[in-house]
Amino acid sequence: MTEFSTLALIWFVLWALLWAVYFVSDGFDLGMGILLPFISSSEQDRRVIYNAAGPYWDANEVWLITAGGVTFAAFPKAYAVMFSALYAPLLLLLFALIFRGVSIAFRNKLDSPVWRGICDHCQFLGSFLPALLLGVAFANLFQGIPIDGQGVYHGNILKLLNPYGLLGGLLFVLMFMHHGALWLSLKAVGGLREKALAWARTIWIYLVGAAVVFLAASLYFTNLYDNIFKMPLLAIFPALAVAALLASRLATQNSLISWIFSALFIIGATFFGVMGMFPSLLPSSIDPAFNVTIMNAASSELTLKIMLGVAGVCIPIVIAYQLWVYITFSYRITSEELEKEDAY
Repeated sequence: MTEFSTLALIWFVLWALLWAVYFVSDGFDLGMGILLPFISSSEQDRRVIYNAAGPYWDANEVWLITAGGVTFAAFPKAYAVMFSALYAPLLLLLFALIFRGVSIAFRNKLDSPVWRGICDHCQFLGSFLPALLLGVAFANLFQGIPIDGQGVYHGNILKLLNPYGLLGGLLFVLMFMHHGALWLSLKAVGGLREKALAWARTIWIYLVGAAVVFLAASLYFTNLYDNIFKMPLLAIFPALAVAALLASRLATQNSLISWIFSALFIIGATFFGVMGMFPSLLPSSIDPAFNVTIMNAASSELTLKIMLGVAGVCIPIVIAYQLWVYITFSYRITSEELEKEDAY
């Protein structure tokens, strides 16, 4: 496909939405995993944190698989270039998520302090590394990666660890920690809930600082603001992010409302970045002529049309199932709940 199409535009927006949904859903899991060694002071605290994530984490990661699948089917060239250029960080992300999943599923299978300690370390690293790597990866996409006209990446993983990339990694880590602390305050009771709220308030301060610096750096390192200048309506996304972040702090005493505002902040921030790249999926830092865009990367019209029909059937089913899981496990985690056989 060499020209602009409505279907390609629809799939670009869906691609952005799927990433945003993944960041919202799995973000609180990752955030709680990062907070685990800092916020827990007893075995019961750690069990509460695991149970606050346990019923949701595997369903949440479905959205990561879906985002990758959409990239492969809707924009195969972008998939090929992305998974080639970012092979090393994506491989690290995969292994981190595997170890994290194993720690959640098997921590309670062996009554050993050593085993539980190993699982706790895996949980922390398996949460921190994905948050950092996702932030580094997307920040590098925003500023452009060194790919040539054939989609060949001219660099290595160290080239991704540039100041702007690391700033993106820091932003994602703080964003997920804040999101996770709010979720924990929604699920925990007593002292742990109060500690989660205190951590959320503290992290919020650093998150605001990181977000302001990232927005300023984006003006220098990227072209994300160009589309806003051309289409002012797109300013709704950074405006949503700013308003939601402020509202999440004002509503901290109401954990659910505060968490929802945190989710809106993540959605606004994601769309600000992705829509800022439009029509590119993978901007090239070597030459804009080498950008991988929705015009030169999209599948055929027939493929996009079939995919849209399949997505229209399957995605509502996934959403319905996930809503059922969230409603079913919407209770707070008490000592009595931890005594159940299926508790983590």
